[in-house]
Amino acid sequence: MKYMSGFGNSFETEALEGALPVGRNSPQRVAHGLYAEQLSGTAFTAPRSENRRSWLYRIRPAAMHGQFSPYTGASAFHNDFGDGPVTPDQLRWNPLPMPEAGATVDFVDGLFTMAGNGGPAALHGVGIHLYAANADMRDRWFYDADGELLIVPQQGRLRIATELGVLEVEPQEIAIIPRGVRFAVSLPGGAARGYVCENFGAQLRLPDLGPIGSNGLAGARDFLYPVAAYEDEEGNFELVAKFQGHLWRGDIGHSPLDVVAWHGNYAPCKYDLRRFNTIGSISHDHPDPSIFLVLTSPSDTPGVGNMDLAIFPPRWLVAQDTFRPPWFHRNVASEFMGLVHGAYDAKAEGFAPGGASLHNCMTGHGPDAATFEKASNADLSKPDVIADTMAFMFETRAVIRPTRQALEAAHRQRDYQACWAGLRKHFTAPR
Repeated sequence: MKYMSGFGNSFETEALEGALPVGRNSPQRVAHGLYAEQLSGTAFTAPRSENRRSWLYRIRPAAMHGQFSPYTGASAFHNDFGDGPVTPDQLRWNPLPMPEAGATVDFVDGLFTMAGNGGPAALHGVGIHLYAANADMRDRWFYDADGELLIVPQQGRLRIATELGVLEVEPQEIAIIPRGVRFAVSLPGGAARGYVCENFGAQLRLPDLGPIGSNGLAGARDFLYPVAAYEDEEGNFELVAKFQGHLWRGDIGHSPLDVVAWHGNYAPCKYDLRRFNTIGSISHDHPDPSIFLVLTSPSDTPGVGNMDLAIFPPRWLVAQDTFRPPWFHRNVASEFMGLVHGAYDAKAEGFAPGGASLHNCMTGHGPDAATFEKASNADLSKPDVIADTMAFMFETRAVIRPTRQALEAAHRQRDYQACWAGLRKHFTAPR
């Protein structure tokens, strides 16, 4: 599989020689009888540095499909985050169960909404979903008009065929599908499971590095974009859309992945989390978790993200006279965590790959009793190598509202708070 590298770069790629116009975006006649179509991810008048758009040269315009009607398939994918009280409890879930034996569930039907805030109408906030699928998307394609999709596979590989090319994504990699881009997911390795963050706000971008300097964290060159590929197929197919929190379907008589060439900077991409350059302390304490920031969706408040993606990858801990795991804390932001691989260093047990936890604004959390005791008595003259792990966090400035189906789910751990029950009182008042 060939890719082009560089986050946010403007690319040009063609699957047929001469398909890309030279010097004009929309010539009177496009080569090979193609149609010119612009796909805009920002306002036309957005500043040049913020503007995202691509020109597509395709076999048929995207306007060609049947009338949409409400989607009637089995789906637990939505943006109904409720408007009632939100529990301040710490919440944790086991991995989303795989489809039952004999059931055929593709990526779209395998999505299960866990939590979220804001929405597409307000143009801020996130939807947080899990997926568990055992079948390819056949003769159907999907697009999300509500938000940008950040896909984090945990088990099984994904082949994501998009209008602008194909992404092959495996666990410990992520994929970003821009708002409105049509795609289909197949499972080359069989059943798959993972996480999806639906970003309703400003598009994800690399954070500024500030005092870190010009190097560190995620490198722009490690983000890979697909080269042009197209399907010229006709038949009785289905196009599924998510629009204003609801799913819709329409008939389509051809594959919408018929873009023969494209140029621009609005395109899907993937990133290998194992290439992240982790920063840490080599003296005492450990820096704020912002050192683990991969991507951010900025808000209207400088320095505060609408949504951030942070990861907790393999790393060395060498700080002296310091409690090395994540400390106990309460946060003005809200945190939804997932575990892709291995073990998470703040929990001795109970947090399995594919599982998830939610700690909302000012809800206390931190290491469990076993981790606290071990870290409090560790020999700090020796470095601690955290290997064979990959955890991540979706962090938002607004409270993350768990859905009713997530709170009532059989895979929710209703005894999660017990992991702190073993923390003993060590205080002795001086006489």
